[in-house]
Amino acid sequence: MKHAEKIKCLIIGAGPAGYTAAIYASRANLSPVLYEGIQPGGQLTTTTAIENFPGYPDGVDGTAMIEDFRKQAIKFGADSRSGIATDTDLSTNPFRVTIDGDMTLEADSLIIATGASAKYLGLPDEQKYAGMGVSACATCDGFFYRNKKVAVVGGGDTACEEALYLSTLASQVYLIVRKPFLRASNIMQEKVFSTPNIQVLLEYNTAGLFGEKGVEGAHLVKRLGTSGEEKVDIAIDGFFLAIGHTPNSGIFSKWLPTDENGYIITLNGSPRTKIPGVFAAGDVADPIYRQAITAAASGCKAALEAEKYLRK
Repeated sequence: MKHAEKIKCLIIGAGPAGYTAAIYASRANLSPVLYEGIQPGGQLTTTTAIENFPGYPDGVDGTAMIEDFRKQAIKFGADSRSGIATDTDLSTNPFRVTIDGDMTLEADSLIIATGASAKYLGLPDEQKYAGMGVSACATCDGFFYRNKKVAVVGGGDTACEEALYLSTLASQVYLIVRKPFLRASNIMQEKVFSTPNIQVLLEYNTAGLFGEKGVEGAHLVKRLGTSGEEKVDIAIDGFFLAIGHTPNSGIFSKWLPTDENGYIITLNGSPRTKIPGVFAAGDVADPIYRQAITAAASGCKAALEAEKYLRK
């Protein structure tokens, strides 16, 4: 019978939270093992240039930044591996985690840093123009659209916040809403409708994007009851998705409480979960900020908490 590999500190996820946890855990002699997951580097690798992370005054490519994280973690002794966590048993310690459906690990402590995935419309053009005008983070990429035209898709508070933020940078912001109304709170709606360079397009769906070397416009369609549809093209330089995120918490949710959207609930603003020895860091437990810097900070906290737990 094959015995499960025993690990002192297991980290699932290779974004800023996971690698920062690995750096701190390595320096604390916890011999961390990190599994990179289905998208090594997480959402950061879909961003071409990052200019708001401290320490990079000239900006940095998202993939290059993650590689710096990885090199630093390995330098201090972290074991970074390819593989996807496919199942868990957190009922007893050591915790059991299955990798790629057939390999079992036993961990004395577990740091969950699996991140969240932005929701997309499912258009082929979203992949075609990834990093060339399509973004799911206005805070990350809005700076590159100063004095340009952009569109935001969504009708909730997040979409309105993104549109308002972009309105301070872009010359024109289109808010594309598939319903005949905004779902956002009244105060957010008031702000949007009172901002001169935001135009709300109700009952429109995006049918596609177009452009030679990047996004230059969007094809929109508006249903006209039973009488057909109206097709409109708008000229834009950037296309922002603001229809929500899906936290990658599925295999942990049967053991750990989550909120209504699937984000893992942690205790008192810390990375601790209701199970001693299990910690959640980064976007998988952060429905609010979802920034690389806040993810890295929570990864640091998770490793410090794991070290304290193991010491006890």
